[in-house]
Formats: sequence, structure tokens, C-alpha cells
Amino acid sequence: MGRTRRGSYGRGPRGRRGGVQVHVGVLRVIRPGNAVVETDEGSFPVAKGGIREAMSGDEVRVSLVRRGGQDKLAVVQGVIQRASVDFLGVYHVLDPLGVVVPLDERVKRDFFVLPEDKSPQMLGVRDGDVVLARIVEYPQRHSAGVVTLDRRVGGKDKIDVNIESVLASWGLAGGFSPAALAEAGRIRVDVDAALTAGSSRKDLRDRCCLTIDPADARDFDDAVFARVTPGGYELEVHIADVSHYLPWDSSLDLEARARGCSAYLVDRVVPMLPDQLCNDACSLRPGEDRLAMSVLARLDRRGRVRSCSVVRSAIRSRARLSYDEVEALIQGERPAGELGVAEGSSDEIADAIRSLDALASLRRTLRAQRGSIDFETKEARVRLDERGRPTGVEIRERTRATSLVEEAMLVANECVARLLAEEDVPCAYRVHESPFPDSLRKTLPLLRELELVGGPEAEELALGDPKATQALLARARGTRNEALVSSLLLRAQKRAVYLPQNQGHYALGAKAYCHFTSPIRRYPDVLVHRALKARLDGKLDGREQRAIRRQLPQLCRSCSERERAAEGAARASQRVKMAELYLGRVGERFSGVVVGCERYGLFVMLDESCAEGLLPTRAIDEGWMSFDEERQCLTGESGRVWQLGQRVVVVVTGANPPQGQIDLGLPKPGPAT
Repeated sequence: MGRTRRGSYGRGPRGRRGGVQVHVGVLRVIRPGNAVVETDEGSFPVAKGGIREAMSGDEVRVSLVRRGGQDKLAVVQGVIQRASVDFLGVYHVLDPLGVVVPLDERVKRDFFVLPEDKSPQMLGVRDGDVVLARIVEYPQRHSAGVVTLDRRVGGKDKIDVNIESVLASWGLAGGFSPAALAEAGRIRVDVDAALTAGSSRKDLRDRCCLTIDPADARDFDDAVFARVTPGGYELEVHIADVSHYLPWDSSLDLEARARGCSAYLVDRVVPMLPDQLCNDACSLRPGEDRLAMSVLARLDRRGRVRSCSVVRSAIRSRARLSYDEVEALIQGERPAGELGVAEGSSDEIADAIRSLDALASLRRTLRAQRGSIDFETKEARVRLDERGRPTGVEIRERTRATSLVEEAMLVANECVARLLAEEDVPCAYRVHESPFPDSLRKTLPLLRELELVGGPEAEELALGDPKATQALLARARGTRNEALVSSLLLRAQKRAVYLPQNQGHYALGAKAYCHFTSPIRRYPDVLVHRALKARLDGKLDGREQRAIRRQLPQLCRSCSERERAAEGAARASQRVKMAELYLGRVGERFSGVVVGCERYGLFVMLDESCAEGLLPTRAIDEGWMSFDEERQCLTGESGRVWQLGQRVVVVVTGANPPQGQIDLGLPKPGPAT
């Protein structure tokens, strides 16, 4: 939505109406048909149809009901305070009225522009234009809302309406506030001043370190270095000191707090911080002095951490390398002399990369021994031309180059979390609980059918034994069922969340874990940096930390929610462009694998792009089809079974880019060619 009017937060029960207890809270619409109301009594899901005339962010009165033996559900009884003042939408002419359809799919109402309102003519708005609409009358239970137009944003030929809809529907922020931009504009990098301001910051500018990122990255928030020692390895992980430029409760801080994280869409980044920070002052660019928080660790020959310290620092990156360049060096396909080194020796940089690679291999072995679970996933990213049109798909997989960076970050995050947890310092810990046994048991019938589990191992898997999960993934690796098994087990996992206290990380097999390594794009990392600094300065009970602790539970909840929204928007934007790509390939054949099964059809992942499309039951031509939910399969009247993991050849029959949908059918039988 657009600008908001801040309403009161939930104040708990207001009393009873007709024998029903009424509560006051804030409505949060997550996705269409999925909403919660946050009250002082707790957070309650909204019953089907229970949103009524309310909109996301509104302060509402709700009653709590039970339906079908479920937990308490909320039903909106009325709106106390509206949150939204305006919104982006598409204008249509419905003579004599105008109609504005919100880009935010969570708003399931259209708004009218009355005949006497001349704002469309004054702004030169045409049918199909994107507009900023200001609400004049809010929708009621039995009447539509009324708006006037404040601004013509642009025509559909200039604006990617589908992506704008994704932004609005997931509640992603637009531009930064003038106050935040003004603060960002006043930021200056002065490393020498920071070094003389206090004796706690260490000058590490003479040490070698480098950044390794995707080729198209612009913000470099981590730099690494490793070398072999007589006892094992020394590892350095340097992270941009974002909190140095982000005072608590400043306009910049409040903006970052509200956004929670950066969102990486198919065609753009919605950043947590303004460009002056993420791409300049806090970017560890080669050959430039920058402020950092550094983890300095010593590890033995097996890769076990023997000592670790965290310091404020000043560093100077020697090289900015891409994953592809580093992978080529590791594989022996690129000599060290061809590396793009800004300062120092290319041989020293190459030695550091080889040390990081060797250390990463040791760390993967150690993590596997302690029960860490690595899910091998592929990331499909649609390539766009300069006009935002899809041209193809890039499949990104884990490589030794990406792994060496990942393992270094894992070491740093664990070291920091352990230091804070040992002293019981409240901060935003990254917590991942073990999965519910019921979720894992639901995978067993299919895994048995695939002959991947059996006997006592099945019970161990159902109980969440990481060793059993590791063994299953190892058996599936390299087979046609690898992606399916990984997907099944991933869906059975709980989501990792941020919590104010340490509770360990199941998937990583870590007793303590937090996010420390990406403060440019994640607010929890900023909170961790502040806690570390307070610990270093002996100010854990200082005014700022006391204020943070009071708000920490809500900050952790908000950051978890904003992370889910950013990930959802990223996936939705990829689906939109994937659908656009296949809209131009209607009639073409593709091979794929069944990765989902519902009563209404099969979801097929195409081999060439990892795109998913729906093969509806009506397109299978098997008459009436029975659905077996336990085995996740469909059986036609002929007895033919369609199930997860099955290889199929399909034809693209259509696509719906606004919904990110690809429609599939089966090839018509014909003569062999």
C-alpha cells in the first residue's frame, strides 16, 4: 500500500457484545485469504470470510470463534482506525464511473472514481494507466470504496504492472523517507578519524583480504582471508560496520527496521538501506579503506575452531572477484596472474583462495559429523534484457567457490553466536527447531514406494534424526529422485526464525547460531553488531541496549515476517517472468518431472529451466481420476498411475504472467518423426 495512517496497537479485550468477548488488535493480511490479528492476548488467524471490510494494517475489533475443532479464529466486527490512506492501482473507465483496481492482491475490492471527480481528466489519466489513488470513502460491508486520483504514475507501456503488483501484494517499501535520505547524504567515510576516536578499533589495513560475490553484485559486505599455519588455519571474516553509520532510533535506523531486509526481485533490488550506504560507505570495495567488524579465528588441522575473537576494525580489500573467477582458479582453469587484484600480490590472493577452499572441505565434513543437513538445491533466475523482457534462464548451483564463502560465513556466525550465548546476551538469534514428526511421517509412504527408506531407518527419519536424513539425501543424490527427495524433506522442515534467546539451529547442527555477516541487507545482523559492540565496551546494561531489549521480541517477529515477505516477493517475481518467457513458447514440448500432486492436477518441473507448470486432470484424458493423498498420486480409469518423481513430456498450452502460472498439456499422439 502507499502512505499509512498509524493506528493504535492491540489493547487486549474491550469487553463483551451479546455474550461474545471482543478484542482489539491490528489486522495483518499476509496473502489473499491468509491473515492474522495481533492482540495483547496473542496472534489469531482470521476465519474464512472474517476480514470483511477491513484492510491490512487496520486497527480492528474482533470476536474469537472456534470452527470444526480448530484453535480460536478471529472475525472482524468493525474497524477502529484505518491504516491506509492511498494505494497504487490500475485505472479503468467504466462510464460514467472510473474504477481503480489495487495492485495489492491482498485488497480484494475495487474502488470507484465518481463522475463528478475530474482528477482523471486533470491528470491526463487513460484506461490502463497506473495511478496513485487516495481513499475518500473506505469500503463498507455492503458498499464499495471511493477514491480520487493524486498522481498518474505511468502507462502500462512504461511500467511493469505485474512486478509492481508483486511489490504491492507483498508489502515491499518504495522510496526512502526524506529524513532518511538526508541522514544518508551526510554520511562520510573517515577511517582515520574512526581509528583515533577510540583505542578499541584495530587497524588491519595492511592485511590481505578479498571479496567474492556474484559478477553482477554491487554491494560487498563481507571480505575474507585464510592461510595455512603450523597448527592448522587462520581465518579472517571482515563484515561492513553498518551500525557505525546507523544510530539507534535515527531515521535511517527506523527505515531499516521497518523494511527488515533487502528483497531481491527478478528485475530489481528493494534495499534495506539507501544507496549511499549499501553501495558506497558500507561497501568493501577494493583499494578503499572501510570500517568493519572482524572475526579472527584459529582452527586446527581438522577445521575445528580453537579460538575466536571479534574486533572493531579498519580494513582495505585487495581484490573484488566473482564466483566464476574463483571457481576457474580452483579448478586450475585460470592462472593466478589473471585475477583482478587491485593491490598486492595475485599469488597471495590465490593462496588465500586455495586455503579457504581446503578449509571449506574440512568444515563440511565436520558439520556432517555433528548432524548438519545440506539440501542440494538449484536456483533458477530468469535473464532479462534492458527492457525487462525475459530472454532465458540461468540455473545457479552450489560450487566450490560459493561453498568456500558460505563455510567462512558459517564459522563467523557460529563464533559470534557462541560468544553472545555464553554470556546470555539477548540479541536476534537465528533459531531452527527440529521438524514435527507428523510432517516427516507424511513423506514415508512415498519414500517407501521409491524404495529409499525401510525398516528401522524410517522411524529414525520420522523422529528427525539428522543422520537418517543425511543418509536418505546421499542415497538419492545423482538419481532422478534427487530433487524430489530434497523438496519433500525441505517442506517437512520448520522455518528458521529470529528469537531473542538462543535455542540452537537444527539443520546446521549448531548449538548457537545468529546472522552477523550481512548487515547491509538484514536488520537482525545490525542488532547482533550492536550487541557485540556493547559487549566489547562493557555497556550491555547501557541505555541503548536496555531499549533494544524491550523491543527485541517484536523486532525478531517483524524481521521474520519481513524475511518471509521478501522471499515470497522474490519467488513471485521470478514466476511472473518465467510465465512471460513461456507465453512465447506455447506449443513447444519439454521434458520434466512431477513434483506436486493435487486433486486438480500435477505440478511438473521442466528440466531446462526448473520452471513449474500445472498439468490439470482435464488435460490428461484419463476420465475420472482418483486422488491418493497419502501416496501423492492420481489414478485414471485405465489404472494408469501418475505420481511424484514420474518423468513426463508435456506441451506448453498457455501462460498467465500476472498470476505467474504456466499451463501444460500432454502431446497429442502422432506419427513418429
